[in-house]
Amino acid sequence: MPAEGIDFAKNDKLFTIAELCELSSIMVAQGIDKIRITGGEPFVRKDLIILLRHLAQLKGLNEISITTNATLIGPYISELKELGITNINVSMDAIDRATFERITRRNQYDVVHDNLIRLLSEGFKVRINFIALDGQNTQDILPMLDLTKHHDVSVRYLEEMPFNGGSRTFDRIAWDYKRILEHIKTAHPDYYQLPSPKTSTSMNYKIPGFAGTFGVIPSFSRTFCGSCNRLRISATGDVITCLYAQAYSNLRDIMRSGNAKENIEKEILKAIGNRAKTGFEAQEKYADVFSNSMTSIGG
Repeated sequence: MPAEGIDFAKNDKLFTIAELCELSSIMVAQGIDKIRITGGEPFVRKDLIILLRHLAQLKGLNEISITTNATLIGPYISELKELGITNINVSMDAIDRATFERITRRNQYDVVHDNLIRLLSEGFKVRINFIALDGQNTQDILPMLDLTKHHDVSVRYLEEMPFNGGSRTFDRIAWDYKRILEHIKTAHPDYYQLPSPKTSTSMNYKIPGFAGTFGVIPSFSRTFCGSCNRLRISATGDVITCLYAQAYSNLRDIMRSGNAKENIEKEILKAIGNRAKTGFEAQEKYADVFSNSMTSIGG
């Protein structure tokens, strides 16, 4: 979130929960078998649990996951477990309290820490997403990794991306995935790589004797583009085939017109068929991409 905030969309520009339920049913019928709810912070939507209940009963949907900053998830943890929604990504860019509060500009450390420990203790499959920010939090890379010593958690280090809310624009970064791995090797030279699914965006590793794992996501270097099969749909209906790409079309408008199901199915297929081969190709076609906020496009 940029320090100055963003212009929030008005409610009538957002999908309703009923529309999101309908949209998810259409897409699962098309063969989508994994859905992640992300943000911004998804639990800002007080009726989000209605959508999650709908997703949990959809036949053909094999995996439901949520990316959250863990500030508002507390009251929903028990029901999420009952629904079988146990894949939770926690966005947390520091383990040190002062660094955490400086980066987030919020006094929410205890809430996030307590919810994280609760998720781990209740058997959720937790991943911590840590963006390596030069001059801000890289001193926390190794302390954050210590969580994996005693907890079955995956800490994933992401390269910074030059979107609004971060460093805006840059041609290269100080902490790419190679430097992150080299830094970890200074403390844990015996880590080894784990096999990952072909479509995974992360390269995953294990330190002998540690309960959890860690990974690196080359979100700036974009080494995974050739096997990426992700499709993003924003809260306002934009179809985004790549974080570096311009929105392809708007499903909200289609849904509120006639023949919604048939037209949405066609639009999804067209978007996938016209996606750029790599993030670099997508970026070349969209000169204003870095004015976007990750809050609105969903990291």
